[in-house]
Amino acid sequence: MSLQVSHLHKKYGTKVVVDDLSFSMSGPGVYALLGTNGAGKTTSIRMMLDMLARDGGEALWNGKPLSTESCNVGYLAEERGLYPKYALMDQLVYFATLRGVAKDEAKKRIRSLAERLEVEEYLYPNQPVIQADTGRRRPAFGVKKEKPRLADQLSKGNQQKIQFMAAMLSDPELIVLDEPLSGLDPVNTDLIRDVIREEIARGKYLIMSSHQMATVEEFCTDITILDRSKTVLQGNLNDIKKSYGRVNLHLKCERDISGYIKASGAQILSEKEYEYQLKVTGEIQANQLLSQLISAGIPVITFDLREPSLHEIFVEKVGEVHEE
Repeated sequence: MSLQVSHLHKKYGTKVVVDDLSFSMSGPGVYALLGTNGAGKTTSIRMMLDMLARDGGEALWNGKPLSTESCNVGYLAEERGLYPKYALMDQLVYFATLRGVAKDEAKKRIRSLAERLEVEEYLYPNQPVIQADTGRRRPAFGVKKEKPRLADQLSKGNQQKIQFMAAMLSDPELIVLDEPLSGLDPVNTDLIRDVIREEIARGKYLIMSSHQMATVEEFCTDITILDRSKTVLQGNLNDIKKSYGRVNLHLKCERDISGYIKASGAQILSEKEYEYQLKVTGEIQANQLLSQLISAGIPVITFDLREPSLHEIFVEKVGEVHEE
């Protein structure tokens, strides 16, 4: 299987919102679409999935036009789309059947995902009580029966988990996640991250759009950074980071060493209680500074020379465009 996106173009009136976007996935993995607000990420995703008309370009799945009809797609939209006044279970079963999943199978998958994402209480409010002595389920006698939960009775985070379930119920070949972790607390973030890891291990194709750079770095192998509708950086994430070299130095000592840093020519990015984040030209400059500190008898607690993070690369590339 393969995904090929070629020369996508979209404009509203005279305003171009996506300008000649191309990328491909020749095998399973995770591709990231990154960009500032309004850069064209969501519009690009909707054009890829044939949910929005294109002014140019195409998206192919195995050489054929990509759509939710030609490919088993799981799509988590940035704007959440649950019906606020309908029971959650009814909605999930309905969404699953729309994707061709039989009702009985849908209920099995819903149960499994509900347990994984810890939302059972919202989908099964009247489930039987587990007897401690036998481990068997029995009806909750004497307890007032609760009505099925509605979407607008849940927090935004739990609504997001329910919609993530809806995207996964068809066991999709291609999973498209637009800001999947936005607004989640750390515990719920980890629950969804665990499911994403499992899908990656199963050989799925994932496209992810996110402002959370640490998450992108964890999952994604290839990226495109968009700004003001244009591609400003594209390629394999490891190759991109290697091209910058090891130029970020985290240095911590037991006293002020700003004089040594200044003499070395390194740039101080931040400083707090003798702990420094530095920009260096490379390993030679960093090691020379380390040698000077050791020769002066200054204990070095932390010396960590690394490639720039995706966050730093993103800020640099987008900043360059804005300066122009």
